[in-house]
Amino acid sequence: MSPFTLSTSTAIADAEILSLYKSVGWTAYTNSPDLLFQAVKSSSFVVSAWNEVGKLVGLARTISDDATICYLQDILVHPDLQGTGIGRALFEQVKDRYHHVRQTVLITDDEPQQRAFYQSLGLTEGSDFSTGPVRVFVEFR
Repeated sequence: MSPFTLSTSTAIADAEILSLYKSVGWTAYTNSPDLLFQAVKSSSFVVSAWNEVGKLVGLARTISDDATICYLQDILVHPDLQGTGIGRALFEQVKDRYHHVRQTVLITDDEPQQRAFYQSLGLTEGSDFSTGPVRVFVEFR
């Protein structure tokens, strides 16, 4: 039996969401919990991973027009369970849900482990496209 189960229900307790985001140190979210809760609830698609005792241990959420683009806003796994397949399972659920969409976009921190993880999922960094690099522009507030 798998050490986790997946759910696409958005009925996730705020305390569970906050605890998971705190576990990975994402203070840009945890410093404004009400905005975090609104963001999760307003996402186009949310898939969550739960351990055998019913604790939230992973989450992925997207923003999408469901036609041309899927933006993978967050994908996170509790640090104690990273490397166990939860992140891959969350990504596969997103990929299955948006299989018909032309672009999947993700912006992440510049850490070697993250690059390796996303490449293992089949994603390509913008500067590495075989047809030439693509440009990504962002503004953070």
